[in-house]
Amino acid sequence: MNKKALKQNLIFTAVILAAALGLLLLRRWNAAQTAGLPVYAQLIYGEANTTVDIPLDEDGRYDVDTGVYTVHLEVKDGAVRFVDSPCPDHICEHYGFLSQADQQAVCMPARAVLMIVPKEG
Repeated sequence: MNKKALKQNLIFTAVILAAALGLLLLRRWNAAQTAGLPVYAQLIYGEANTTVDIPLDEDGRYDVDTGVYTVHLEVKDGAVRFVDSPCPDHICEHYGFLSQADQQAVCMPARAVLMIVPKEG
C-alpha cells in the first residue's frame, strides 16, 4: 500500500470514529436529559402508522391487531414487552422489557414498533 492510500485510509478511519463518538455523546446527552421524566409506551403499526399510547403505571396485557398479525404486549412493573408473538421468528420477544426513554423493540413481520417515550409537560 502506498503512502497516499495509507493516509487516505487513516483520514477515513478518523472521520468514522469521530462520527461514532459524536453519536454516542449525543445519545448519552439525550438520555441524561430524559432521565427521571415520566414515560409511556407507544406502539406504531400498520400501513397508516397508527399510534397507540400505553400507560406503564398499571400492569396488564394488550392485544393489538396490526392488520398483519395481532401483537401481544405485557406491561409489568413500569415496563413493557412483546409476548407470545404470532410471527414466524419471534425476534421481538427477545428485546425483553423496555422501560427507559428512547428504548425500542420492532416486530417486522407485524409492521410494529414499540418505543418508550417521555411524557411532555
